[in-house]
Amino acid sequence: MKSSSDILVIGAGIAGISAAAQLAPDAKVTVLEAEPVIGHHSTGRSAAVFIRNYGNSVLRALNAASAPFLAVPGDVSDSSLLSPRGEMLVATDDDMPAYDAYLNGSEGIERLSRQQALELVPILRGEAIAAAAIEWDAQDIDVDRMLQGFARKLRRHRGQVVTGAPVQSMARHGGLWTVVTPAGEFSAPIVINAAGGWADTLADIAGVRPLGLRPLRRSAVLIPAPENHDITRWPLFANAGDQWYAKPEAGKLMISPAEEDPVEPHDVWADDMVIAEGLHRFEQAVTIPVTRVDHSWAGMRTFAPDRSPVVGFAADADGFFWLAGQGGYGMQTAPALSQLTADLCMGRLSPLGHAVVDALSPRRAALKFQQGQNT
Repeated sequence: MKSSSDILVIGAGIAGISAAAQLAPDAKVTVLEAEPVIGHHSTGRSAAVFIRNYGNSVLRALNAASAPFLAVPGDVSDSSLLSPRGEMLVATDDDMPAYDAYLNGSEGIERLSRQQALELVPILRGEAIAAAAIEWDAQDIDVDRMLQGFARKLRRHRGQVVTGAPVQSMARHGGLWTVVTPAGEFSAPIVINAAGGWADTLADIAGVRPLGLRPLRRSAVLIPAPENHDITRWPLFANAGDQWYAKPEAGKLMISPAEEDPVEPHDVWADDMVIAEGLHRFEQAVTIPVTRVDHSWAGMRTFAPDRSPVVGFAADADGFFWLAGQGGYGMQTAPALSQLTADLCMGRLSPLGHAVVDALSPRRAALKFQQGQNT
């Protein structure tokens, strides 16, 4: 099979699918995915919460730009992708520097008394709470509805998704990138690298300078809901020192050790020792024991050295576009980043503004990676 397009997108997670959908009205787009289904890796394992104050200043700008779409997703879904949740931070005495740093410059966060925190999540250990605060506007994201909605939009505009198509080789000749996969040979003048944890690996295959992207494992478990508690309306509640977080999920309680362990890109799984240590930290903060784990899993969160995403054309390879390094922010920034990708590929000005676009540029990421290698 040989196929030609205007744009090839490599990777069918939320980043790749949303970018392809936004490009499809103006270009012939083909998405190549190594797995049998879309959204198999990080997208399908997301905590799925929209938190405006999550991340650095660049990410907060992207969060703000994504919020209107998530509330009114237009041709992707006929109703909001958000539902009420809230995010509450609790701090021990040792966590206060991190707690204060998070609240500094944050908007829409209400400080809570110890009693107010206990009223929201009654299983918290009151004597361990030195401070608490809540972002009421944090909301659950319907990840599957967003992913499938973007996929439908792509197909409505005659875009295609080819699964079971891991990249075996790729090279640029005569103004075209040619990508060879087990599913066939595909060519286009523009290739978008939306390969998640494999983004630097893909660049290496293409002969493009990597950017020092680091996949980090993040694990989670589901435990039964605490007895005699209705957890439906509980907020996501998290340790301000990033020791753990917990969230109601389908009638159970999802708990994450909040770890960031470097891994080679692969189909990651939860490490039993990491889970045990994280659950122990959680148990120190609550009045209930964890007696049973119903399910565990892990995903990759891939970061550039400065922890901002990398979006834009490579400086060292014509037609090679980076859409990578979303870290733990991929779901809530996908609307903004997919629109930016479409604008840059189509030669349009972005409403995000020059400062944000420059902060996302792979040229800045390449420079910082080179500086890091030379120190």
